[in-house]
Amino acid sequence: MNRRKFIADSAKATAVTFVTVPMINDEVFAAVECKELTQFSQIALPYSFDSLEPYIDKETMNIHYTKHHAAYVKNINEAIVSENIKEKNENALFKNIDKYSSKARNNAGGAWNHNFFWECMTPGGKAMPTKVSDAILANFGSIDAFKEEFAKAAATRFGSGWAWLVKDGNSLKIGSTPNQDNPLMNVSDFKGKPLLALDVWEHAYYLHYQNRRPDYIKAFWNVVDWEFVAKQL
Repeated sequence: MNRRKFIADSAKATAVTFVTVPMINDEVFAAVECKELTQFSQIALPYSFDSLEPYIDKETMNIHYTKHHAAYVKNINEAIVSENIKEKNENALFKNIDKYSSKARNNAGGAWNHNFFWECMTPGGKAMPTKVSDAILANFGSIDAFKEEFAKAAATRFGSGWAWLVKDGNSLKIGSTPNQDNPLMNVSDFKGKPLLALDVWEHAYYLHYQNRRPDYIKAFWNVVDWEFVAKQL
């Protein structure tokens, strides 16, 4: 093979290489690494509607999950499309929630809060792991003192809202949020990583407890999944 033919053949091979192997540029990497939030999903309920009885009745669970929660999911997904919401995940949306409409804020919170709430409970409850009890004792002095403070936050939330146990830095805090706000939202006065939540909207308890919210709060301790709380901690 002479020098001229060698150069020509090499050029052909190089041309084939560039045709068959796509170039990986910054835009391609960006598309791979940045997945946008396209919709919220309603988790499958981890137990049957009657599994939390007698503390939370079957009919309340049925309506709460299939009507209220399902509506929040439907409405936030509509808002994501109509408002052209582009956030990489739910947490990012909450950090920027003040940029969007009240429809997006209320329904994004309603969808996420309920998904979290369902997992905070389990039939018969689960024992509190040492990891959780040690943290509660260190922050509140006793389990009873913790429950009393949590119950107060839930009972004194005026109107509709949520009571929360959160982790903030190395500390645990108890507080509440109005409507469907949560501690992950940048608009919330009460912030932290959620560990435990209690829905104190009337639709969560009124069929069984009527106006007796304190009775509902007391019953809640019988179905808390403390192992789930430990995983968040």
